[in-house]
Amino acid sequence: MLEIKEIQDKEFWENSLLNFKEKTFLNSWNWGEFNKLLGNKVWHLGVFQDNKLEALALAIKIKAKRGTFLFVPHGPNILKNESKDTIKELFKFLIKLAKVEKVDFIRIAPILERVPENIEIFKSLNFREAPLHIHPEATWELNIEVPLEKILGGMRKTTRYLIRKAEKDKSLRTFEKNDLKGLELFYKIYLETKARHKFVPFSFDYLKKEFLAFSNDNQISILLCAFNQEIVSGGIFIFWQERAYYHHGASSKKYLNLPTSYLLLWEAIKLAKQKNCKIFNFWGIAEDHSSSHPWKGLTFFKQGFGGEKKEYVTTQDFPLTFKYWLNYIVERVRKIKRRY
Repeated sequence: MLEIKEIQDKEFWENSLLNFKEKTFLNSWNWGEFNKLLGNKVWHLGVFQDNKLEALALAIKIKAKRGTFLFVPHGPNILKNESKDTIKELFKFLIKLAKVEKVDFIRIAPILERVPENIEIFKSLNFREAPLHIHPEATWELNIEVPLEKILGGMRKTTRYLIRKAEKDKSLRTFEKNDLKGLELFYKIYLETKARHKFVPFSFDYLKKEFLAFSNDNQISILLCAFNQEIVSGGIFIFWQERAYYHHGASSKKYLNLPTSYLLLWEAIKLAKQKNCKIFNFWGIAEDHSSSHPWKGLTFFKQGFGGEKKEYVTTQDFPLTFKYWLNYIVERVRKIKRRY
């Protein structure tokens, strides 16, 4: 018999996740702590079969003007191959929780491989494809267990050339600045990137709370690259359970001709290896190669480091009130404006 229990023990949660192959830092205990700092309610849920853990799911209650919803980011994490019964049981629990919390819909960003049988699971439960995704549905991953020279050898020729060129340039320097001052330096060029690429940026307060949530366990790093002492690029990286994530990136438009971003990512890969990471996740990429996609250039940049694409089942919604459809219209308009 399947049973849902709320887990209150951080150590049990994190140790349990060690046994799951498919996971990202969005499943971590500290992502839940970050959401608490944002003012969101959080539930750490375990699905047990005869007291044996079968699955985990982090559920977050997110309040928005256009509708309040329960959100499961990159979940649920499932141990066994047969996932339909597990998801069905979890879904029944979420429905009950949603009614108690008076939310307008349930949204799940699955971490299941995008294959017909997994897509069918959500169709059978009357989910519908969400108009907009919150977290990546396609990511780019690189195996970094091999020696650095082999990683370099697997890169696009131009990427490898630019890294080696940047390493020889004495005017370029990459360093960690893991404090709020470092975050301020990053945010300055982050806003430059926003103005250039016209995306909706996270607030400084949002990034600050993310940094604070992960910094207590030394799971986050701010890397900056300077040209003659002037900060010209930066990245925020999360290191969790032998995996590294390139979560936020920024670069100054002043020195776009310099290969600073290539050097920054290469230094991040080396840092990840020092932290005994096996996988380097470049985070979101474009799913198509159309010239109009706003992530086309970023995707080309990330893929140049070598690796492989990973696609998850697209984000799924389960409407509960009429207010969901207001949210649906707003998000559809946003998707059209963003062109992805």
